[in-house]
Amino acid sequence: MNNKLKALLLSLFILTLAGNTYAQATIFQDLSYPYLEKLITTAKKNYPQVKTLAYQTEIAKSSFHQASFTWLDAISASYIYSPQGSTTTSATNPIIFNGLQLVATVSIGSLFERPYTIHNARVAVKIAEENQAQYDLTIEAQVKRFYFAYIEAQADLRNKVNAVQDATTAVNQIKHTFDKGETTFEVYSQALTNLYNQNSFRVQAELALFTAKTNLEEMLGTKLESVK
Repeated sequence: MNNKLKALLLSLFILTLAGNTYAQATIFQDLSYPYLEKLITTAKKNYPQVKTLAYQTEIAKSSFHQASFTWLDAISASYIYSPQGSTTTSATNPIIFNGLQLVATVSIGSLFERPYTIHNARVAVKIAEENQAQYDLTIEAQVKRFYFAYIEAQADLRNKVNAVQDATTAVNQIKHTFDKGETTFEVYSQALTNLYNQNSFRVQAELALFTAKTNLEEMLGTKLESVK
């Protein structure tokens, strides 16, 4: 390989490396934290597990309010009617007064049980609320990870596209020198192989981007484009 061709290949390599380094150094320019907050809000609104935990919290609160009124279960009331003139009393007929009588009974065991029932219902509400708060943090972190992975995949695809362009430029220039007999077929073949490899890397990067986008949209419960 002559010195002119060596200098050409070295220049292309340096340009490719510099382009990739610049793209990696400016990856944070793709990040939008206000947009990320919109993604998190959308996920909390649409993701089924978030809705399930919200329903569980609602059920726990309803059960607590219901338990607060169970004091009345310990008290039962009934009435006894004794016709006028019926004043006979016995063990099976303990009626002293005539007419309509209201009878109230109290279950002592139920009275002692109610405070624990209410306490357990109150604790169930706290557990449901804590589970919901914990999952809010979990889904927020998961959306962030998927969003960062999506941004990374975008940047990586740009790098791979630039590498394909650089490899294409190198092949065209080496082919020109090969046609003029200024370089060997081996050098031209290596440049073609590099171009094929760069195209393969680009396809892999495209797949990675689609996968990252799919993962993010799964958390969002909607298309990424619908979040403005």
